[in-house]
Amino acid sequence: MANLTLAELQTEIRLNVERALAEDVGSGDITAQLIPATASASAKIITRVPAVIAGCAWVDEVFRQVDPQVQVTWHVKDGDKVTPNQVLFELSGAARSLLTGERSALNFLQLLSGVATRCQFFANKVQGTQVKLLDTRKTLPGLRLAQKYAVTCGGCHNHRIGLYDAFLIKENHIAACGGVAQAVQAAKQIASHKAVEIEVENLDELEQALAASADIIMLDELSLEDMRIAVGLAQGKAKLEASGGINEHSILAIAQTGVDYISIGSLTKDITAVDLSMRFSM
Repeated sequence: MANLTLAELQTEIRLNVERALAEDVGSGDITAQLIPATASASAKIITRVPAVIAGCAWVDEVFRQVDPQVQVTWHVKDGDKVTPNQVLFELSGAARSLLTGERSALNFLQLLSGVATRCQFFANKVQGTQVKLLDTRKTLPGLRLAQKYAVTCGGCHNHRIGLYDAFLIKENHIAACGGVAQAVQAAKQIASHKAVEIEVENLDELEQALAASADIIMLDELSLEDMRIAVGLAQGKAKLEASGGINEHSILAIAQTGVDYISIGSLTKDITAVDLSMRFSM
């Protein structure tokens, strides 16, 4: 499990912003034309709620593409905790450019900060345990890498990025392959250098997965008692990941069973965007 870095995301950030500006600005911001082209302005962006920041590079890229002459001055960085009415960054430059870039910039920052804030909420729940919290593929289409980066800003970790970088063998794959052992064996033959994870629904399937030398075993909605037994059976033979219906009320007890990972779809879906505001002045 590796976390995405900004260096790995440079191309993705540019493409994200290009798409965002294409859908928002289109052939041109006609409302901004009400303001003289020579008029200058400044602005402060504040948060109205407590949050964990993520997405600064996307904001920078928005204004770089809208108008490279706009000055963006940051007072926070990704991963910082902020409080209501705190100034996050300031802008100065052509008034038209500030207004044209406002919505796209804030859309990225409020969404990604929403993800980071939710991730830190869950990470705090298991503070003091050894478990790593993982995201899933339940992301907004076209923004997966952005959201997965935001996950890391909130203190959680990335699972596989897509269908291509690791095996995750689920119930239907097992049925199609003829069993747990057959599915794991086939995966290792296809790409021996890729991690092989398999989902199990009971302790019998767990023992089959261990015998087949799976790298990671996903415990799908097992009871706490069965998770404890699973940890005892695995004893380092495979990493164990708890998954399925996990929420803020159940997560600590699951972490205390000794599993290595807990995956939570809600780290990146059903996100409440952080409430941000731009205060503009000529």
